[in-house]
Amino acid sequence: MSAFTPSLANSDPGRPGIAWVSISRLQSLCETVAPRYAGRAKFFSVREGYSAAVTALQAYVDAGSVDVVLAAGSNGAYLRDNLNVPVVMVKVNGFDVLSAITRATTTWPNAQIGLVLHETISHELADLSAWLKVSLKQRAYRSIDEVRLAVDSLAAEGCSVIIGPGMACEFAQQAGLASVFLYSLGAVEEAFERSVELARVSRQKESKRVRLNTIVAHLRDGVAAFDDAGQVEAVNPAMLELLGLDRDQDVPAQVERAVGPLLRETLEHDLPIEERIEQIGGRALIVNCVPIVEQGVRSGSVVTLQDALVAQRIDRSLRTSQRPKHLVARHQLDDLIGNSAALERVRRLARAGAAHDATVLLSGESGTGKELVAQGIHNASRRRGNPFVAFNCAALPEGLIESELFGHEEGAFTGARRGGKPGLFEIAHTGTIFLDEIGEMPAALQSRLLRVLQEREVMKLGSGRATPVDVRVIAATHRDLHALVEQGAFRADLYFRLNLLQIELPPLRERRDDVPQLARHLLSRSALQYGLLEAALERVLAFLAPLFEQYAWPGNVRELENLLTRAAIYLGDAAGVAGQDWQAVFPEFGRMRQAAAFMASANGTIGTKNGTNGANAAADPAPNRSSPTREDVLHALEQAGGNRAAASRALGIGRTTLWRLLKD
Repeated sequence: MSAFTPSLANSDPGRPGIAWVSISRLQSLCETVAPRYAGRAKFFSVREGYSAAVTALQAYVDAGSVDVVLAAGSNGAYLRDNLNVPVVMVKVNGFDVLSAITRATTTWPNAQIGLVLHETISHELADLSAWLKVSLKQRAYRSIDEVRLAVDSLAAEGCSVIIGPGMACEFAQQAGLASVFLYSLGAVEEAFERSVELARVSRQKESKRVRLNTIVAHLRDGVAAFDDAGQVEAVNPAMLELLGLDRDQDVPAQVERAVGPLLRETLEHDLPIEERIEQIGGRALIVNCVPIVEQGVRSGSVVTLQDALVAQRIDRSLRTSQRPKHLVARHQLDDLIGNSAALERVRRLARAGAAHDATVLLSGESGTGKELVAQGIHNASRRRGNPFVAFNCAALPEGLIESELFGHEEGAFTGARRGGKPGLFEIAHTGTIFLDEIGEMPAALQSRLLRVLQEREVMKLGSGRATPVDVRVIAATHRDLHALVEQGAFRADLYFRLNLLQIELPPLRERRDDVPQLARHLLSRSALQYGLLEAALERVLAFLAPLFEQYAWPGNVRELENLLTRAAIYLGDAAGVAGQDWQAVFPEFGRMRQAAAFMASANGTIGTKNGTNGANAAADPAPNRSSPTREDVLHALEQAGGNRAAASRALGIGRTTLWRLLKD
């Protein structure tokens, strides 16, 4: 074995591998040149020709040891047609031919010379023969058999000197003729230089290809690359799995049949396919088909497939992990304090509604706990743990409401957030959105909300594509939506879409037995914040007891909580509030007394307690009618000279409630 014929494996994978192939005199020239390039490449010598050389070289190629093959003549042409690695040919130039002719004429003056060239003869050289005063005949060959025939033919025509490749020189010697080897050392050096550079570039490309294939092979998405003619160039295992293809059959043909229509569509319309849902092989797949453009010219296409179910799981995971921490429902249905029949009915209806995804409409006066019930329904449903998004429809102008609920794309309007913004419906995906004060929603947005409820998809401002959402809607209002529909202020179709499961929350005055228990719960929850000891807590509850029994609570639970906070602040110490100051600090006692006096007057019973002071009135008020009627309101207005504020105070209700009673 030659010093330049190592084992099959390339012991230095950092250097490219080059195999030279020669069965004649070219071998010695290669062995002379090779040491000069030993630092840049690893060399392998193959002393075979044609099919035998292909067999020997294929082992090196399969082992990844050889990147380029160097050969000459018909042997090199054969290898180039039968190997899948680059083959560099040792080229004979005009100077090599003239140099060989000069050597021949100098050594054998007046001899007739025969020139054997690969593939074609040189007509220019034939024209120069007379000028060079050389008797020159030429023959061309394409195979080893033609080399022998060419030498025999030249010998028959009287040529005594043969110039040609190594095989021609050997056949000439066998025929008793003189010979001159055609290839020069310079030609071999030039071929080595080209081989080393080509091998270096080939090794880099192969390294990138292997790296890319390794990456693509580990992708969970299916990937297939096609050339410009639509033939498969590469396909990863995930593509075969997603398409359900048989790996033992003709894989390229199966892939082309499965995704061929997509390729033809992109070619016909000259448009890429992006994130389209297709049913292929009985599976819902997300399809992308985009062109491969190299130096401005389309050179192929790449198709990617993704399992739609996997994409949905990833989407849910992303939405869950990236949603703001405040989008969480804190309350349970058990947080509804009280044992009254009205509250038990609310709990029962809420639990029934939580078991389904139907839209819920909560109605009731302000402060009755509509959002607490909404959170309780969410936490009692299968959507617990997913986002709970609350939005007050009366809190923002119409333009901002649309952007908040449905989101916007970048540049959709002046001041739009860079990069766009998802709407609350998208943020609430897989969870619940609570639309408070739904009766205040502008008419122009009611139709958009109706479409979301019907189609379960939202379209951002400035976007032309709808986004599917899976959201449970709970709406709340303190207004009579049915009356608003009759007045034309609320869409009837939206009302009937919202009014699927209706739960009416009772005002606090209609569940008066729950007030002491609720007050104790609220005050105990805030005891640490206000520094209340047990004795102080009992003192506050005892002081407010007359209100618990008689006050109308126009602000409902919210008013009760505020009143408890005020009492905890002023009555937390043992001294309490001075007797002469209670009317200013707690005007609710005065309103309660006025309402009691008015009701007693209306029933002909007033006068028995006119001499009592404020404290006694608070402790022993007249019997209370928990829910004033329209007639009571009209009478109070008459007594107050039409002053609605005074009439509201006399009845112990808010002006909004008074106005509603008048309208009813």
